[in-house]
Amino acid sequence: MYIFKYTYPWIIQEILYIPLWVDFFVKPNFHRINNTINFTYITYKNIMAKEQTSNFEAQLFKAADKLRKNIDAAEYKNVALGLIFLKYISESFQELYDKLVADEQSEPEDRDEYKAENIFFVPEQARWKSLQAKAKLPTIGQELDDAMEAIEKENPELRHVLPKVFGKPNLDKTSLGELIDLISNTELKVENEKSKDLFGRVYEYFLGEFANAEGKKGGQFYTPKSIVKLMVEMIEPYKGRVYDPACGSWGMFVMSEKFVQEHQGNIKDITIYGQESNQTTWKLSKMNLAIRNINSQFVSWNTEGSFLKNDHPDLKADYVLANPPFNQSDWGQEILQDDARWKYGIPPAGNANFAWMQHMLYHLAPHGVMATVLANGSLSSNTSWEWDIRKNLVLADLVDCIVALPKQLFYNTGIPACVRFLRRERTLRNKETLFIDASEMGFLKDRVHREFTQEDMDIIANTYHNWRKNPEKYEDQKWFCKSAKMEEIEKHGFVLTPGRYVGIGDVEDDGIPFEEKMEKLTTTLAEQMAKEAEMNEEIKKQLAKIWFTL
Repeated sequence: MYIFKYTYPWIIQEILYIPLWVDFFVKPNFHRINNTINFTYITYKNIMAKEQTSNFEAQLFKAADKLRKNIDAAEYKNVALGLIFLKYISESFQELYDKLVADEQSEPEDRDEYKAENIFFVPEQARWKSLQAKAKLPTIGQELDDAMEAIEKENPELRHVLPKVFGKPNLDKTSLGELIDLISNTELKVENEKSKDLFGRVYEYFLGEFANAEGKKGGQFYTPKSIVKLMVEMIEPYKGRVYDPACGSWGMFVMSEKFVQEHQGNIKDITIYGQESNQTTWKLSKMNLAIRNINSQFVSWNTEGSFLKNDHPDLKADYVLANPPFNQSDWGQEILQDDARWKYGIPPAGNANFAWMQHMLYHLAPHGVMATVLANGSLSSNTSWEWDIRKNLVLADLVDCIVALPKQLFYNTGIPACVRFLRRERTLRNKETLFIDASEMGFLKDRVHREFTQEDMDIIANTYHNWRKNPEKYEDQKWFCKSAKMEEIEKHGFVLTPGRYVGIGDVEDDGIPFEEKMEKLTTTLAEQMAKEAEMNEEIKKQLAKIWFTL
């Protein structure tokens, strides 16, 4: 009976951040708090741990967002992220520049010196110190636009990528100067951290926060980090070609890079390919990769998109990672009827879910594996075309694993979704599919967004890897996971909803009469309600000590 937990989840989350609250109330009274409040305190500690790891990024974003004023988040993200990128490449340039100045045999203005070290050359007018000195001038907006233009001319790989939006009349130049000063203060942190890691983290954090601020539109360029991390940990992209046909801001590849580094691999062993139809999002992705020195040579943009203008027609990728638009209509089926990609059936005109899936399969190498996020409807839809395609995928022994996700994970939709893992040449567990129901996992990060914990991701990924590679360590668990043979899936009409297979666990009879249970439960409820009232009064007292009243 988590009365307190559900009554005041957001109040506790805010109040517990106050050190005075911890000192005056939680610690001295912790021995009096029942299991429900014990759970809340543990949640508080977890939240505080998360806060400490991203406290710098959070403070920077909060300060930057204050300077946004009346500008829409969709527009302001290009301003803030553009400046973060400019600061990063300027610092990287300055670091090598200083080394070259100290070396009498080197020429610090020689472009080739920077090209050899995979560092962008930054012309003098675009260097951060020069721009920071002009931050208080009314012309700072035009100065920044000119700086971006100059950087693009010196670095062909950045051509048509950098934002040139700083001179717009609706952007307050005083606030813009303050934002430059704010980002300049990151130098204090860089002294103790690698610049690339720091600015990569800041850029990623800002992307997530802007996606949150934009709501549904934010989901078009950003996939929540915990989903991406789960997908990467399950397919393990150590070496080879990685492809995303709807790449957004390229969080999939950034997470792949982290995975390789964490497992002592070499990021140079991975080549990334991708396509994006939204030019603004494509620019974000190019900067996101550049800030980590990831080669984005094969990251393309065109307005037609991956279906109508496939920029990588001959690609066979070892790994495919994607979060394409859910239930996309009007995707061009009428002019793609005879396309070679539809090996398992022609996708319906009004829904592109199976078009995306088959597009990815078409580009999957003979030994490849793919992970894609799709709406849950694709698991059970009965329209003839979709049912035929789903059946053909199962009979072709391509469906490796299905993971049902919780609601509220995404910024652009609240509908439930799943991750499909398809694999070619399945020498392990052939003609079997693992179903995992993770729909009740995760925690509410805020009132509307859910997120997986690292423990959640470990449980799901380890279950999958044990099922594939260590069958002696795997066993079916009711309510959570089930390994189903192809014959069983056929009996269920090729419906792939995990809940259909993991079932409902048996309820053991403990021998206690219903009346006795109800009496005990209502007594416990009354006690907890009394404790809730007591704690409400204590909260008021402690808030009053710091001049707050309820």
